[in-house]
Amino acid sequence: MNQIEVITNKIEDLFYRRKKRILSVYFTAGYPKIDATATIITNLEQSGVDLIEIGIPFSDPVADGDTIQHSNHVALKNGMTIRMLFDQLRDIRNRVEIPLIMMSYLNPVYKYGIEKFCKKCHEIGIDGLIIPDLPLYEFETKYKAVFDSFNMKFIMLVTPQTDNERIRKIDFLTGGFIYLVSSTSTTGSKGKISNEQMQYFKRIHDLRLNNPLLVGFGIGNKESFVNACQYTAGAIIGSAFIRAVSKSDDLKASVSSFIKSIKA
Repeated sequence: MNQIEVITNKIEDLFYRRKKRILSVYFTAGYPKIDATATIITNLEQSGVDLIEIGIPFSDPVADGDTIQHSNHVALKNGMTIRMLFDQLRDIRNRVEIPLIMMSYLNPVYKYGIEKFCKKCHEIGIDGLIIPDLPLYEFETKYKAVFDSFNMKFIMLVTPQTDNERIRKIDFLTGGFIYLVSSTSTTGSKGKISNEQMQYFKRIHDLRLNNPLLVGFGIGNKESFVNACQYTAGAIIGSAFIRAVSKSDDLKASVSSFIKSIKA
């Protein structure tokens, strides 16, 4: 494997420039229509989103709730594949500047070839990867060198049950940011952040980790976004956004309206 010339990563740039109220949005590639992916990305940036997480559809998205599971099934039915997604995004860096992250379960990436996948992500301008079912030990011993060689930040999830020792190891081994899962449930906006969750965010904040924190799972409106940001650099919204564009006849208007409802 040839060493890739390391350039500044856009995720690092973002967190260097911005410390608070960073809004990241997740959506499933190929949903609601097969050709919607690049349009959604472009309109998210134009609407003021700071970071985008592009979900690769998978037949068994076990960490996700009903909304994202449904979007995965529709996207697969629409014909979305990793190869098609890469083709759709081949010139995306001519259209957007903000950081882009791919989220996938391990099985599709493994079948595609992990090194091949990272190389292709690097070529089209993807800045980071989230593979929630890739174990930390496997990442450390088998794949970290591959990710690093392509300047690809690997982002891992931390839950309320993750002990401090493991959190510090994740912080040491990975980069970009730490994905702070707000609760033990699957994805899906719950509307409000509980006092117990706020104490959990504060606990992780007080560890003074090297990587910034973004909260995901259960963030779906301005109130939950603002509360999640109190002890973190920002938050990730997925299910609520997917519902907002699910039956849209005007993606630009739907994206703009939803983001305005969070950031206004």
